[in-house]
Amino acid sequence: MTNNLARRVWEHREGLVEGFTKRYGVKRLVYFEIFPTAADAIHRENRIKKYRRAWKLNLISRLNPEWRDLAETPNG
Repeated sequence: MTNNLARRVWEHREGLVEGFTKRYGVKRLVYFEIFPTAADAIHRENRIKKYRRAWKLNLISRLNPEWRDLAETPNG
């Protein structure tokens, strides 16, 4: 969850954020959601973390079938 997606993508690409993305070398933004409040975003993030990997892969593939880097695409 972030209030500045461009900054957060940069932090991940530079390896400044500990966790999954750094451990596995994740560099592309392939999915994101926008919420009206931080509480809504945190709630959704926590729910997604509980889903199985296959469900997450399907979610991404439905909305971004080519797995384009959305950080490099104008307007996502």
